[in-house]
Amino acid sequence: MIYASLKLAHILAVIVWIGGMVFAHFFLRPAAMTLEAPERVRLMHDTLQRFFNAVSVAVLVILTSGLWMIGRVAKQVVQSGGSFAMPLGWTLMASLGILMMLIFAHIRFALFKRLSRAVQASEWSAGALALASIRTWVAVNLGLGVLIVFVTLLLYQA
Repeated sequence: MIYASLKLAHILAVIVWIGGMVFAHFFLRPAAMTLEAPERVRLMHDTLQRFFNAVSVAVLVILTSGLWMIGRVAKQVVQSGGSFAMPLGWTLMASLGILMMLIFAHIRFALFKRLSRAVQASEWSAGALALASIRTWVAVNLGLGVLIVFVTLLLYQA
């Protein structure tokens, strides 16, 4: 029951993260492009601030639940006399997931900080440049997230 609950939390956190990136990248940003620079940059800043707070929680849930599930399976295998070798799919999922978390940390703590400073100083061109950098890295993370889902489903068909 604990394993199933952690797997559910893990999947829901992934949905929040990937779904939020899809929404921001393909729906919010294009709609916001109709606004003047000050309104557009402020809107994206305020939206991203809320989203990044949610993603921070999602990252903690994904990391904690993922490590716990791997550890639980490894412990069960070792206790039953076997030796644990992490499956290739799990290794890819964990490695790419950690890469995504590192990219998110860069977005959240470097690029978003630049955007916040630009908004505070009403420097809209600097804000637009920060948003462009954020958009690029979000696209990279979105691609990695979709790749993880694809690999996971491809390797673990029931």
